[in-house]
Amino acid sequence: MCTTCGCSTGAKTTLTNLETGKTSPLRDDTPAHIHHHDHHHEHVHSDGKGHSHGHDHHDHDHDHDHPHDHTHEHPKHRSSSASIVELEARVLEKNDRLADVNRAWFAGREILALNIVSSPGSGKTTLLERTILDLKSRNDLFVLEGDQATSADGERIRSAGAPCVQINTGTGCHLEADMVARGIEELRPTFGSVVLIENVGNLVCPALFDLGERSKIAILSVTEGEDKPLKYPHMFRAADVVLLNKIDLLPHLEFDLKKAIANLGAVNTRATIICLSARTGEGLDLWYAWLRAQNEAVKRNQEIARAETADSRS
Repeated sequence: MCTTCGCSTGAKTTLTNLETGKTSPLRDDTPAHIHHHDHHHEHVHSDGKGHSHGHDHHDHDHDHDHPHDHTHEHPKHRSSSASIVELEARVLEKNDRLADVNRAWFAGREILALNIVSSPGSGKTTLLERTILDLKSRNDLFVLEGDQATSADGERIRSAGAPCVQINTGTGCHLEADMVARGIEELRPTFGSVVLIENVGNLVCPALFDLGERSKIAILSVTEGEDKPLKYPHMFRAADVVLLNKIDLLPHLEFDLKKAIANLGAVNTRATIICLSARTGEGLDLWYAWLRAQNEAVKRNQEIARAETADSRS
């Protein structure tokens, strides 16, 4: 599981405001890890000879310092698998608490926040560019761009006309709620705007991490194969909308569109499925109609919440 597999261990996560060009460290990820005593350590001792020697922890009592906090677990007290499960639960619980804070912040400002997920190369950035170009005169659009490295996609978004903050996760394979919170502080979206969060290209780990979004939008391109929903059911099950992208390429591919839609239905019966091409514009009217409906729903929900608060105080 991503929370303990080490994919983000030691990651140097950075945040870049593409309007100002300022880059700052987001955090230095050194997750807590399970550390057992039944193993061998190599220590370098300052004896003036510059050599090292190994010794087992159970040979003698000694103190040693580690550069980071960690948990000592004794095998006789708890199994490694039980400790890992407990650590995973703590990581996800902390993330979910922060996601709830993000969600409340978005709701209070009538902001529609969407978490856009897919495998690399599905067309996320191209879709966002086209959406920004078509809708920026009618909506305030803001983007949090997630990638392991470079600001290339963020620069594309900025050139399309939307304020953008780039989050680089280093070795991390997904965005997390605290990264989004810091990104939003820098991005400063306006009241009633739309925040599009482009997650790191990955069909596994982003399914686990709530960012505080209203909906997850999964993109599946016709170049990937119609079996992807069956291979990655957790991601497609978590999606509220699935965009089947690059349909302009169907005449050139052996891709069964009906089978792909059936496979999506097999893992998620509630998702809205929209077939489109971000390149030609086919089907984008349906995507934009869905966005408008969600934007209106956010405003209605907040009006209801304000009315209920007023009633409770009267």
